[in-house]
Amino acid sequence: MIIAAAQLPSVAGDIAANARRMAGLIAEAAERGAGLVVFAELALTHYDLRLLAADPAGLTVLPDDPRLAPIRDACRAAGVAAVVNGPGGGPEGGAKPTIASFVYGPDGTLLTRYDKRHVHQTESPTFAPGSGHGRFTLGGIRFALATCFDSSFAEMPERAAADGCGVYLASAFHSEAERVARYGELARQYGLHVLLANGIGVGSPGPAIGLSGCWLPSGERAGTPAAGPAGDGAELVLSDVRDAITLMADPAVAAVPVRECGEPLVDVRTAAPRLLADDVTGEEAGADGAGAFTYLREGVLRRLLAAQEALPDGLRLRFVEGYRPPALQRHYFTRYGDELRAAHPDWDDARVHRAASRFVSPPEIAPHSAGGAVDLTLVTADGTEVDMGTPIDASPEESGGACYTSAPGLTPAVRANRRLLATALRGAGLVNYPTEWWHWSYGDRYWAWATGAEHALYGPRELGAGPGSGSAYVKDGTYREEIGAGGGGGDGDGTSAVFNVGVER
Repeated sequence: MIIAAAQLPSVAGDIAANARRMAGLIAEAAERGAGLVVFAELALTHYDLRLLAADPAGLTVLPDDPRLAPIRDACRAAGVAAVVNGPGGGPEGGAKPTIASFVYGPDGTLLTRYDKRHVHQTESPTFAPGSGHGRFTLGGIRFALATCFDSSFAEMPERAAADGCGVYLASAFHSEAERVARYGELARQYGLHVLLANGIGVGSPGPAIGLSGCWLPSGERAGTPAAGPAGDGAELVLSDVRDAITLMADPAVAAVPVRECGEPLVDVRTAAPRLLADDVTGEEAGADGAGAFTYLREGVLRRLLAAQEALPDGLRLRFVEGYRPPALQRHYFTRYGDELRAAHPDWDDARVHRAASRFVSPPEIAPHSAGGAVDLTLVTADGTEVDMGTPIDASPEESGGACYTSAPGLTPAVRANRRLLATALRGAGLVNYPTEWWHWSYGDRYWAWATGAEHALYGPRELGAGPGSGSAYVKDGTYREEIGAGGGGGDGDGTSAVFNVGVER
């Protein structure tokens, strides 16, 4: 994912005008491939404490404030998230506002809100401190939020790293270059990508110095400033943070518990003939050679059909692969790991395992083997493939990294096509594995981690001896035998008898 720090000369006290300018920068950042844009502290009003103290009611906003509609609309139109900072109405109806960051998702809805925890003594007469820790997940990356003075306290980046965050986002209004330089040390000390969106113009602390930027976990500064579209001194600084993506091999994903719901696997060819499915044979058809790849959990299929209805006229989904038997998943993972080991003989087993999980899920996690994942693409009404930038199943090595959903260097047309696919599928409740633009899932462990669900709904399972066998082994230690009319994997309309047969180790 590419993230952008946006600095602009805010108009003092004019929330509507500043929101319109922010919307323009969001659109510009999207054109440059960004998936997230972060604005400076109090960018909605400018950092003028006397002005804010004189009119707290008129200059305080909530996430759904009509004056912020251009920002929400820009996020929705571009498929980009934004962190917008301004005086926020007390989340609990307090007398004082907070210095609040509203995080709007790619669909324009609120992902989270963060209220500045450490209010400076010059701000405390006007603003109340917050108490929460700003966290959100986007594009497979866990983000932490901070505002200006927050970053003077070691507990902020320390807690962010401990919480599994890979990127630390700071909105600020610094007037000294020395304060800006500290973010590089923060990045190095805590092993975080750090983005700073700093203010410009004269505010209560004096003239803000700008110098917005991004720092790698090494402490090295990354990204090159680029002028905004209006020629008014606004700048965007972009940085690629793909190596902060949480991969399938991450312990945080493996730690997600599975509470198998017993939802049946259904064959998309018969259950949803409106969905265009590939005719795959041989290895990809499944270990039993009987078309196992066309099976999906019932709930995933419902969501795919909803996503297809949400596509613009003239486009439809092409289903390539769903269920994958665990034995085939192990084969794929081992084979790719062997390829990486041969190409990089200096890598140890842990590095090979992690690198392999960019492209093939570890068997014990695999969403495909749970029936919760699907590989798909877009086609026109007559079945012609839409340009998505790479073929399905192009590895990071084969594609030069272009298989990543938000890879840099994509053409505008490819970015737009991927955005169309993502908007439809995300709106139907699926999540993307961000190293593969074609891989989407629901109900599995990665979905649970990405959405914050308490547990996964689907665990890896085996189809029965073949379609029509009416039984499936579920790896949480439960054997389910479907009673009544059944399809492969117990997808009939009958009832289920459940027996505990011990957990497979």
